[in-house]
Amino acid sequence: MKNIVILISGKGSNLKVILEAQREQGWDARVTRVFCNRVDAPGLAIAESFGVPVTLLNHQDFATRDAFDQSLLSEIQSEQPDLVVLAGFMRILSREFVDYFAGRLINIHPSLLPSFPGLNTHQAALKAGVKWHGATVHFVTSELDVGPIIAQGVVPVHNYDNPHLLSERVQAIEHIIYPKAIEWFLKDQIFLQDGIVSVIPPQSQFFY
Repeated sequence: MKNIVILISGKGSNLKVILEAQREQGWDARVTRVFCNRVDAPGLAIAESFGVPVTLLNHQDFATRDAFDQSLLSEIQSEQPDLVVLAGFMRILSREFVDYFAGRLINIHPSLLPSFPGLNTHQAALKAGVKWHGATVHFVTSELDVGPIIAQGVVPVHNYDNPHLLSERVQAIEHIIYPKAIEWFLKDQIFLQDGIVSVIPPQSQFFY
């Protein structure tokens, strides 16, 4: 059985769908712990409602970013995770942290990478006038939002859209592709070679 650790900072909507998928699909895996860096994160209650242990590491309690990352790394190491999942974890992690979990650290980003890395992706998509937008599951590397892509979900952009409406549509596709990407990882269907991800059988794009 594989061990999964999930990191959150906010409301935990992706955490919820991951835990639901684990329960409903009978993954040969368990979420051993949820880590959170914000004391007021609604996602804490979601983890507790599923009976998943929670560790709160408030980043404001640490003198430096490196001190926080070192503590987080140590705590996660004790869980012996096969997979570390960033589910709305709003911290940029150190190179040491990312390198330690290379190949088993994944994130979901609310755009079709490599377009619109960073923050405010929906505003950027609307400003650019794109007709398609979406979300990307990718391996995390030390360079922000450029890790090898595992899966993408695509949504249309409508003329009447605003950032809120577009965000809702993107989040809906996130809730489909993130549990699916985790399932592939757990079933050893993901192969990473020379910075390129292959999913066997090939099935890594979704439309909504």
